[in-house]
Amino acid sequence: MGRQVIAEMNRVGLVVDMSHSGERSTLEAIEISDRPIAITHANPAFWHPALSNKSDDVLKALGDSGGMLKFSLYPHHLKEKSDCTVESFCDMVARTADLMGIDHIGLGSDLCQDQPDSVVEWMRVGRWTKDIDYGEGSASDAGFPPMPSWFGGNLDFGNIADGLRTHGFTDADVERVMGGNWLRFFGESFGPA
Repeated sequence: MGRQVIAEMNRVGLVVDMSHSGERSTLEAIEISDRPIAITHANPAFWHPALSNKSDDVLKALGDSGGMLKFSLYPHHLKEKSDCTVESFCDMVARTADLMGIDHIGLGSDLCQDQPDSVVEWMRVGRWTKDIDYGEGSASDAGFPPMPSWFGGNLDFGNIADGLRTHGFTDADVERVMGGNWLRFFGESFGPA
């Protein structure tokens, strides 16, 4: 069924997003899809081994196939979680650019700005089972974690751009990471074949 779904998504112009999939499924989707796929909100596992973060093998295959990784700012996906620094985040972006290529990375954020914890509860409580799936959280840490001090919401994307420049990214590369790569990918990847 998965192969048929990917073929139909390719046909009608939907991008395959493997943000919430495991290693094998992601590698197989990259191989099966006739179009490049995206991972719209995850980070490299080499930086922080969160459940949703991706291995070097996945990231390399994604870049080699023309796909896109969009970095997550969800605290459970960040090294040091809510205490992550913009410097650490930007160093991770640079290391990922070295692994995948600057043209295959961008920001996905996974930001649920101003959403109450009841939204997280709704997502986790048994739509398919009666058990609660806390995802990256736990029973004792079930709600939205606090965002890092440098990214509290959508008005703070400039802090990332400044951090990338401080880390040595050129203005052209900052523009690519901040949205240019995704705009190009969007234009090339969406729409009927």
